[in-house]
Amino acid sequence: MKNAKELIALLNLKDLGNHVFTGNSVAIGSPVVFGGQVLAQAVNAAYRTIPENRILHSLHSYFLEAGNLKIPIKYHVSEVRNGGSFSTRRVKATQNEVTIFILAASFHKKEAGFEHQKSIKNDLKQPEELISWDEIGTQFGDFIPKKMKEFLSIERPIEFKPTVIPNPIDPINLPAEENVWFKLKGGSKDLDLQKKQQILTYISDYNILNAAINPNASKANFNNLQTASLDHSMWFFREFDFDDWMLFSAESPNSFGARGLSKGNIFTRDGVLIASFAQEGLLRPKNK
Repeated sequence: MKNAKELIALLNLKDLGNHVFTGNSVAIGSPVVFGGQVLAQAVNAAYRTIPENRILHSLHSYFLEAGNLKIPIKYHVSEVRNGGSFSTRRVKATQNEVTIFILAASFHKKEAGFEHQKSIKNDLKQPEELISWDEIGTQFGDFIPKKMKEFLSIERPIEFKPTVIPNPIDPINLPAEENVWFKLKGGSKDLDLQKKQQILTYISDYNILNAAINPNASKANFNNLQTASLDHSMWFFREFDFDDWMLFSAESPNSFGARGLSKGNIFTRDGVLIASFAQEGLLRPKNK
């Protein structure tokens, strides 16, 4: 995928009737289906059964089996509840009749209320001061591990600019956090909030486990760890646009027992908090 248009096409599922939908997969550098893709496609399926005046405000999910890139995924939506203000949906994703993922999502009609929000970090470098994944691969391709170079060479519909770039030649332990600016490639005008939330859900599964790996980065990395998303939750707060850089800001309170927890927030560049997230992931050291 090269741009936002191709990403939107990937997330837009085919309706098979009776609240069943199907979609295909695109590889992003892993031999299995990217978790963010399954998340976002499941949100697309749920939205297709929701009244137009209700917006996704939270989702909670579990990844049960690795997805096969070559087999279409079916999404089965159950209408759990339709109340006066909230609607709840359950989505089951399957391949060859095996459940690989489950999602619970809640949708809320627009209402007014009190407001407050966490502030964006004010000591981070701005995107113009940083280099992107694409530029890292181009400038340092001869000095980085082969697997990392191959990962960075894949075309993506999102541009990522991490605020800290670890040295793969001389790795050191880092704070338990990860801050990455991101921006959609290609046109993102005239997107409704439903599509923007699906895209943001897709993006939210990138970079998230780095925060849990960083405190042990001198000896732990994606080459010597078996990693996988185990669960994923998100909360959506405010309307937003993709017309400028946005900040993915994660921190990890704990790693233990071959699992790591990351949580954090997504801000617009001018500091508006639009969503929060949390994920526990598998961080299992590989046997030498």
